[in-house]
Amino acid sequence: MLAQLSTLKTRLGIAEADTTQDPLLLSLIAACTAHFDQECHRQLARGVNLTEEFDANLQAICPVSYPIEAVTKFELKTSEAGGWLEQSAVSCMIRFGCIISLASSLGEADQLARVTYTGGYVLPGTVPAPGQESLPVDLEQAAVEQIAAWFLNRDKVGLLRNWPTSGTFQVFSQQPVLPWVQQVLRAHQRWSF
Repeated sequence: MLAQLSTLKTRLGIAEADTTQDPLLLSLIAACTAHFDQECHRQLARGVNLTEEFDANLQAICPVSYPIEAVTKFELKTSEAGGWLEQSAVSCMIRFGCIISLASSLGEADQLARVTYTGGYVLPGTVPAPGQESLPVDLEQAAVEQIAAWFLNRDKVGLLRNWPTSGTFQVFSQQPVLPWVQQVLRAHQRWSF
């Protein structure tokens, strides 16, 4: 999850010992994590032995989870009956931490290839090992602020303005996230060709 419960409770001024809101806060953290992944078109959390399929005639692959730490293996499939066949001695290079470049394609356009790799950010609360990257501070802070906004306005879902005196004047927001959070997410969107 992109934010720790303790950090969120501190931001909201909720005592650590008060667990009455924990289930709601944990579900909001999970929802925010999923929403950020969807908005960025990638998986932000670090994953080990992730697999991703791609057209075998490609020489550049943009995996869904990066920064990429290591590429473990490549496989090729020509038919369902033949299954996946591991390819040996595949020459590749990780560029900019997010693109896997192959010296030559693994096969033809009618074949399917698969890469196994480790990539993504180490989430808050875990110390990154050498070669791993922590979740960028701006993403963590954006998650904390977005979750806090959802929590504090949970009784006004979608409400942007209210006219509390005589008569009802309400304007509902069409944006699922805070405007400045949206800008942070744009900076972390997945590259594509």
